[in-house]
Amino acid sequence: MPRSLKLVPPSSSSTPQTIQIFGMDYWPDATGIAPYTTGLAEYLAREGNHVDVMAGMPYYPEWSVKSGYERSFRRMEIRNGVTIHRARQFVPRRQSALRRAAFEATFLLNAGIGHRTRRPDVVIGIVPALSNGVLAARRAKSLGVPLVLIIQDLLGQAAVQSGVDGGHRVAEVTGKLEGWIARQAAAIGIVASGFRPPLERMGVDPSRIHSIRNWTHIQQVTADRATTRTGLGLPLTTPIVLHAGNMGLKQGLDNMIEAARLAVTSAPEILFVLMGDGNQRSHLEKLASGLPNVRFIDPQSDEDFPNILAAADVLLVNQLPSVVDMSLPSKLTSYFAVERPVLAAVASNSETAKVVAESGGGRVVPAGDPAALVDELIRVTRSSELAASLGHAGKRYAQDHLSAEGVLRRLDMLIRGEVPLIARATGAEEALAS
Repeated sequence: MPRSLKLVPPSSSSTPQTIQIFGMDYWPDATGIAPYTTGLAEYLAREGNHVDVMAGMPYYPEWSVKSGYERSFRRMEIRNGVTIHRARQFVPRRQSALRRAAFEATFLLNAGIGHRTRRPDVVIGIVPALSNGVLAARRAKSLGVPLVLIIQDLLGQAAVQSGVDGGHRVAEVTGKLEGWIARQAAAIGIVASGFRPPLERMGVDPSRIHSIRNWTHIQQVTADRATTRTGLGLPLTTPIVLHAGNMGLKQGLDNMIEAARLAVTSAPEILFVLMGDGNQRSHLEKLASGLPNVRFIDPQSDEDFPNILAAADVLLVNQLPSVVDMSLPSKLTSYFAVERPVLAAVASNSETAKVVAESGGGRVVPAGDPAALVDELIRVTRSSELAASLGHAGKRYAQDHLSAEGVLRRLDMLIRGEVPLIARATGAEEALAS
């Protein structure tokens, strides 16, 4: 990338800018990446900047275009000071490499033409999707302005690790494109430290890569446990282990259903609850057919979501054994915030395992081992002292490291080019992520 496009700190950090964000996942989607892209855009607008977002039609986690948007090909909305330009994308109900390619390509084509926005001072691309990165890189290069990437997942890694049909065939091409985009960036924010080695192998200047975690974005708990459980038709005293969020391939939730099958005899008091939607939900419902200790709950409102997390006894993060450094589940920020113990059935060398261990707020068991999952569930649910200790530790971690104010301020500094200066002054870049 030409030296002239490196970020240069403005004379005043309060100088308003025109900022263009390419982020397919956006409000009203309330899980996954969308809340973070939305939160960043609205924070930047509150700081006095003019913010344009190029988004897709909302679809997640149902993988179906949400009500009110089904007939739209393009539309423009203004919300909380942000101008949202939407472009229709193909949304596949089932996942494969070919369908993912169509998902990306249709957004790339539709978002790349015919949308009039102000000339930006800086362009931000949210990765994934790759289409966001391509559009942002092309826009920044054409105008000679800096490109900033916020990397939530690495798609080259994901193509191999997520279990999507045909993933290995496209991983090399995806990785090369991802590397090309990353090398164009003046600065890159990564939500997990494990993303750094792959980016450096792609040829990205290490000084441009900065660790900046996601933040806790859920609302405060507003209802007590009994009220929430009664409203959902759940038993008041039964220990509940809850998976909340997407039910996709990389979550590997067959493991949770098999654990429930084992628990029918070894821990019949535990109820396994899956809340959310995704392309694997119907498969999981069939797999759980006849099991008396499994319940499914549809996605809930932003207001009710934290109440349901808090009404559980254990919060579960489950991943395929192959998922190592492709992503860091966004649900962790919400899990820690409600002061409940977290159980992570994930690869021991994964980013998820590292964060759970670092937080002190949970336990890690081997991915794809339902017996180990049941054993650890029994330990946590039958020891109120252990559960309380883990919950308190997770809450402290969220307060100390995952506050929205702190993370958004660091992202603002990254966009303005001020993070490198602070990192050099303190000699501890990783401290900026904590």
